[in-house]
Amino acid sequence: MGERAVFPQIDINIVADDGDDSQFCSTCAFSQVFMAEGVPKDGLRDMHVLVEHTEPLHPGEHVFREGDPFTAIAAVRAGTVKTYLVDRQGREQVLGFHLPGEIIGLNAIDGERYPCNAVALDTVTLCRFSFPKIALLATRLPRLQQHLFRLMSRDIGNASMFAGDCSADERVAAFLVTLSRRLAARGFSPLRFRLIMSRTDIANYLRQAPETVSRVLRRFERDRLIHISRREVEILDMAGLETLATSVLRI
Repeated sequence: MGERAVFPQIDINIVADDGDDSQFCSTCAFSQVFMAEGVPKDGLRDMHVLVEHTEPLHPGEHVFREGDPFTAIAAVRAGTVKTYLVDRQGREQVLGFHLPGEIIGLNAIDGERYPCNAVALDTVTLCRFSFPKIALLATRLPRLQQHLFRLMSRDIGNASMFAGDCSADERVAAFLVTLSRRLAARGFSPLRFRLIMSRTDIANYLRQAPETVSRVLRRFERDRLIHISRREVEILDMAGLETLATSVLRI
């Protein structure tokens, strides 16, 4: 029997401030929506919505497993979470990597069970939201309802991003550009960051062989698009990467 999955921190050398009883933490996925509706963090208690900060998860520990009953969505506060499936032959399929401020668990709404696994890649902390309570609250707060719809739409878009017939160069460029943009949206550096996920996981996510991804990254270095030192990445030519990623990102 595997270790117990708990709803529990990503590191790309990213640490969120913790906030306090009245202030949302800096990477909260819902803070702007709540504040726009005039609902401060301590006001959520009056609406019977508790923001539960979970205990840290360590690398390899699961947030949830496929088939677990769906009770909550979670926002990553710190660390990186990988979602994945395992097929009948025991082969893993990486579905995505989730950074601070991003939500996991939305794809469980329909079947009321989590349809995939979610595992910590480094030390991860989460904010846990009871979904029945936040769904009820969304009927009273239009901006919250719209935000939940946007998050679900984004999940669908991300899931289909690499479904087309794109080259390895285009896929790797799109991966780096989207990662950069997601970090920038949360106030982190878009040009220097650490790849917590392994090359094997990146390749699996991009539907490529690991040696292909490594070869593309070496070529990007040679072409002065990026510089890599172990897992530290520096983007040297964002415009060049965006040009390569155009067919994937449709930009």
